[in-house]
Amino acid sequence: MSIIDQIFDAGIVGCGGAGFPTHVKLKGAIEHLIINGAECEPLLRTDRYVMRNFAGEIVGTAGALAKELNIPACTIALKKGYTAEIAALRKAIDKLQSPVVLHLMDSFYPAGDEQTIVYEVTGRAVPPAGIPLDVGCAVSNAATILAISDAMKGVPFTHKYLTVTGEVKSPAILRVPVGTPLTECIALAGGPNGLGCCVLLGGPMMGKIISREEAESAAVTKTMSGIVLLPAEHRLHDLQQLSVERMVTRAKAACIRCRMCTDLCPRHLLGHPIEPHRVMRRMALAGSLESIPADDPALKNALLCCECGVCELVACPMGLQPRRINAAVKKMLGQKGVRYQKGDGQTQVSPLRPDRKPGAQRAAARAGVLKYHHYQIDRFVAAQSHRVNLGLNMQIGAPCEVIVKPGDKVAEGQLIARCPEGKLGANLHASISGIVESVDNGILISDGGRTGE
Repeated sequence: MSIIDQIFDAGIVGCGGAGFPTHVKLKGAIEHLIINGAECEPLLRTDRYVMRNFAGEIVGTAGALAKELNIPACTIALKKGYTAEIAALRKAIDKLQSPVVLHLMDSFYPAGDEQTIVYEVTGRAVPPAGIPLDVGCAVSNAATILAISDAMKGVPFTHKYLTVTGEVKSPAILRVPVGTPLTECIALAGGPNGLGCCVLLGGPMMGKIISREEAESAAVTKTMSGIVLLPAEHRLHDLQQLSVERMVTRAKAACIRCRMCTDLCPRHLLGHPIEPHRVMRRMALAGSLESIPADDPALKNALLCCECGVCELVACPMGLQPRRINAAVKKMLGQKGVRYQKGDGQTQVSPLRPDRKPGAQRAAARAGVLKYHHYQIDRFVAAQSHRVNLGLNMQIGAPCEVIVKPGDKVAEGQLIARCPEGKLGANLHASISGIVESVDNGILISDGGRTGE
């Protein structure tokens, strides 16, 4: 069986957050395979743990992929400051006599953005509305490569590595079954430091804030990279509560037309015509989403936004929300069927780009999480859950088609939902052994034990 078939059978999707099915990403004329070890978000440590402790698997799997898929070049890209990870990977490369090479990057944000990392490694700029394959590259993060290593041994994607940090008593890297309740993950990190916390899924720059109440019913997904507990009154929580109308009102009153949001935009610096300051001006003049014309070129360029948060959390001196307004405009244009033509408006990479990449520490400070940025998270916890809830939409593409029913007994690793034939998607496997309780909004499995034992 080919590696691509093994990846498909295992149900692997990108572990970094987007969830694109990996068997599809690795098809095509790939000239350069890039393993993303830059860990984009400031507080997350999962990929660093994986690279330190599974360097041989990552190097070996990357080399096997390059060989089978006839990919001429294979690079692991990570930050210069990751000294222990660099040492582990170099040792593995020497031991395996692997052709894989390392590319060492500065510590800036968003170093782990796939279009950014393609340019850093190859000097090739992905066109607007394009993907890395348009310039002969494929990017997979370190945890995804580790999942591929398991798939090559016949082990499907059932468990997830993730960081739990922030206002917890014992920040940790966890390995838990997909579908594990978030409350269990927080308990494995010692529980909250105090009352009144909110929960951030992902990292501080691009993550989503949910309430403690929402966290009670949420579960680990294939794409979840981290859980960060923050004080309930944290700035990131307050920002997420603003309505689009309130954000537009603030833009009308406070935007000083400085264009810093555009000047520091990572995609703009790569030659994409996105200009957040123009989107802000248009929205301020229009007053509402319903009033903006779908054919406005400046607004259409909002479709190129990667929602990294630099414009909002790092660049804007007035504390406005260009990222969230861009996202709202993107959603509105998508609902109207507006699409961006690949490559339109592409210009040269800005010569100012090297001086306009914000440092990771600065990004953390501007996001209000500098307190947690320097945490050395060496604690590792591997845990099993007694009850999991496996969502059917944990990937880009079509939902999985359920092939089990309530009352069925399933074993860990058993296929329980299929990728629809002929569609973009991924298979889903039981992450624990037990009985299927329901298949409503996901597949709920219980082994009969008490959660939290």
